[in-house]
Amino acid sequence: MRRYLTLGFVQLRAAILLSLQYRVDFFIETLMALFWCGTALVPLLVLFSMRDSVAGFSAYEALAVTGFFMALKGVMVGAIQPSLVNVVEHVRKGTLDFLLLKPVDSQFMLSTSKLELPRIADVVGGLALSAYCIERAGARPSPLQIAAAALILLCAVAILYGLLIMVVSLSFRVVKIDNLSHLILSVFDAARFPVAVFRGALAIIFTFVIPLGLMTTYPALALLGRLSPLDTLVPLGVASAFLLVSRLVWLRSIRFYTGAGG
Repeated sequence: MRRYLTLGFVQLRAAILLSLQYRVDFFIETLMALFWCGTALVPLLVLFSMRDSVAGFSAYEALAVTGFFMALKGVMVGAIQPSLVNVVEHVRKGTLDFLLLKPVDSQFMLSTSKLELPRIADVVGGLALSAYCIERAGARPSPLQIAAAALILLCAVAILYGLLIMVVSLSFRVVKIDNLSHLILSVFDAARFPVAVFRGALAIIFTFVIPLGLMTTYPALALLGRLSPLDTLVPLGVASAFLLVSRLVWLRSIRFYTGAGG
């Protein structure tokens, strides 16, 4: 474990040094990240300008969900997706051999190979928005409720990671999966809304197939005091399942990699 923590720190340090080399780009990208954070609020602001509540959520409660969406999308676009996109490039060019031959887990190395640090603005901005909206909604979460929300957010990151690992693993068979990766990002955009607004097939898909409700609605419900202790365990089970399945899919998929001369 200490070895992988050290490797993770080395990868993070390299990303920081790379960002410091191009400070102007880092500053501009951070401003653009904040701009896109603002655009994520527009649909809800328009919606709540016409009505007081939607599916049992007031404006501030729904905006708290959007804040968690912004934070998770920052993690997804800044830490998970850039690294895993490299997998597709390695498979396409036949250069994955250099990682597979190293005495370290290839999935770990590829998952931490690239970080987009300006996306930290999304994470900080999203969490700040959620905290502000929870306070404005009149909720006073206890330390236990805050811990539950933090645990659910960690589970949400694990679910997103597992989902993208399974998608990227297809590159060993299909190679070009860029459109599928963009599709996942587009579907995740629906997580900016409380899951209760969806009905019918969409409600089933966003609850059981791609559990968007667990990722963004559950943390808000935990802070609002609407989540039971048993409900808090559900994201933990789902995250464990996604991580286990994605690991098995990855290990099976790399068997089909033949290298540049295969």
